[in-house]
Amino acid sequence: MPFSRRTFVKTLAGAACVPSFGRAARAETYPARPIRLLVGFAAGGSTDTIARLIGQALSERLGQAVVIENRPGAGTNIATEAAVRARPDGYTLLMVGPSATINATLYRQLNFVFLQDAAPIASVVSQPQVMLVHPSLPVKDVAELIAYAKASPGKLTIASAGIGSIGHLSGELFKMQTGTDLLHVPYRGAAPALQDLVSGQVHMSFAGIAGAVEFAKSGMLRTLGVTTRKRSEILPDVPSVSEFVPAYESNDWFGVAAPKDTPADIIQLINREIGAAIVDPKMKARFGDLGGSPLVMSSAEFTQLIRDDTEKWGKVIKTANVTPI
Repeated sequence: MPFSRRTFVKTLAGAACVPSFGRAARAETYPARPIRLLVGFAAGGSTDTIARLIGQALSERLGQAVVIENRPGAGTNIATEAAVRARPDGYTLLMVGPSATINATLYRQLNFVFLQDAAPIASVVSQPQVMLVHPSLPVKDVAELIAYAKASPGKLTIASAGIGSIGHLSGELFKMQTGTDLLHVPYRGAAPALQDLVSGQVHMSFAGIAGAVEFAKSGMLRTLGVTTRKRSEILPDVPSVSEFVPAYESNDWFGVAAPKDTPADIIQLINREIGAAIVDPKMKARFGDLGGSPLVMSSAEFTQLIRDDTEKWGKVIKTANVTPI
């Protein structure tokens, strides 16, 4: 059928009425205004500290302010939902960690599916958890702890920062892979859990290295292992748990994500700038103070990390029958 002039004019008119977010987004040079970085924890914690470090670095590299917005609550789900519901224009970012992979199974009725509603942009830092025991426990290494626990099933108490925390699931993974029976004692945060461990109210814990390193170095607590495959530079004499339990690994990592449909060129830009920022010697030194090291990945590699951990922790949650309070 011939394509008449009238049809051609109508086609042009119709096309002009179709909204084009991609063209609108590219009409301005990104970023043209301040960027929000949402954090699902209160100010002052390790996630907030890392968010502020990377926010400052991005601000300097992109030439726009990066405003940290703390939205704690519901195991980071409040901040995550706000981020994935935001306009996908690169001006709302989200600080993500293991909770994004854990919550996918832990919470049965979320209003979002992270891997469907978010666009992982860049990994930032990786840091181990530390296996700590009270000095009164007559064990010197992981092998002795396993033997002691098997000799007294259900008698050893293991503290965590709360149900569904990475420390909690690190403990559940350890129980599954070693066949030990440890009694989980959840707290409202890492600080009170460590306080009770130091006082001897509980026997052991998996805790973030940043908050635990001083207790370990002072001898107030005995450090049996780190949860990453490699030993930590900050505690080089402490073995990896995997040296005793070969299949064991639990990584505490942080990264940045955005709402789905965020333009690919913006994702690539932020990934590139974060990748450059985190290998800067000053930034590496700051991460080292927190017991971490830079984690450089493409957005596709970071997405795969999240996908793999979602599957891994999903199996642990289902096997251990973990449910939120």
